[in-house]
Amino acid sequence: MGKVVLAYSGGLDTSVAIRWLQEQYGLEVVCLTVDLGANDRDLSTVRERALQIGARQALIVDAKDVFVRYFVWPALRAGAVYECKYPLATALGRPLIAKLLVDVARQEGATHVAHGCTGKGNDQVRFDVSVGALAPDLTVIAPIREWRMTRDEEIAYAQRHGIPVPATRESPYSTDQNLWGRSIEAGVLEDPDVEPPEDVYAWTVSPERAPDAPAVVEVEFERGIPVRLDGAALDGVALIGRLSELAGQHGVGRIDHVENRLVGIKSREIYEAPAAVVLHEAHRALEAMTLTRHQLRLKELVAQEYADLVYNGLWFSAAHQDLAAYIASVQRFVSGTVRLKLYKGTCRVVGRTSPVSLYRHELATYDRGDMFDSSAAVGFIALWGLPLRTQASAQLLRAGEELRGIMPPEITGES
Repeated sequence: MGKVVLAYSGGLDTSVAIRWLQEQYGLEVVCLTVDLGANDRDLSTVRERALQIGARQALIVDAKDVFVRYFVWPALRAGAVYECKYPLATALGRPLIAKLLVDVARQEGATHVAHGCTGKGNDQVRFDVSVGALAPDLTVIAPIREWRMTRDEEIAYAQRHGIPVPATRESPYSTDQNLWGRSIEAGVLEDPDVEPPEDVYAWTVSPERAPDAPAVVEVEFERGIPVRLDGAALDGVALIGRLSELAGQHGVGRIDHVENRLVGIKSREIYEAPAAVVLHEAHRALEAMTLTRHQLRLKELVAQEYADLVYNGLWFSAAHQDLAAYIASVQRFVSGTVRLKLYKGTCRVVGRTSPVSLYRHELATYDRGDMFDSSAAVGFIALWGLPLRTQASAQLLRAGEELRGIMPPEITGES
């Protein structure tokens, strides 16, 4: 009998999938549950449930540190925010889970891996493409994509087969979370004109109910990586956890976004990502201090490409390796401390310092100590404006077109 390694969450879909894989494919099932810091389930209970249903093994892997060091921090250094809104929490977790699925499959001699994604979302692409890049010989099975059962039919299937499923009231929303953020969709959220109800949120208080006094927090970076929070040296997992709690208490981190899914549809998504919102804001402020104008402009383009690449499931691509090499280079001098004020849903940079800052007070000041040579401006302006003056005298003024298309007709006198 062959084996399949199933990415197991402990919910209804993947619980039903254990028995379904045995019936439909005749495979022994090894369940793999990856801990990315979701903190929304009892992992020992998840393991016991998998074994009770009939899994041959139920493995739990604590991957929080690996997730932060090799997925979250690289994406932060890249400035990867999909469509300028989504900090890619779920999208960053999928390639790591896929890698661990392949690792366990090799360890167990499995010929298949399986996941609980539907045929309508982005995650199926991320899993399938990642596994295909890492182990093209493995067959990927997506039970939900194949069986096409309604939720009521799944519940009936579970009852017929004696499959224990959580007895709690079913949430009207579909959620996924890890320590970097929560993703929420479905239910009333499918109407983009409806304000998200408060029961959507779990990590952030309503800005209206946030404290009346702001909180000020300092984040220190080394080479683009956060290393200290308010002066305390913390590992990545602890830093994100502490900052997420603090920012969430002040209503920071709520994102309401109509995004373009990879599969070709628009989807209204709600995200909670308190730590991600604060750290991206701080990181951008520090880059503004330590990178040149040309570096910043190129970095903006790379950040967009990097975010698209992660969102589209291409983490294990050569293109990602190329972008990662550029990011590592451009982050060499992104070191310093950023001070931010958190207040009723807003996160605002109020100070920044860096030992390698390109900001020089003696050049910027209009007060005493000004070292800028203003006399050099005359020659600079003459050279900067030379191409424009040349074109104006040779073409625009001769043709009487100096204002056409630039100023409205009532100013140019044209009718």
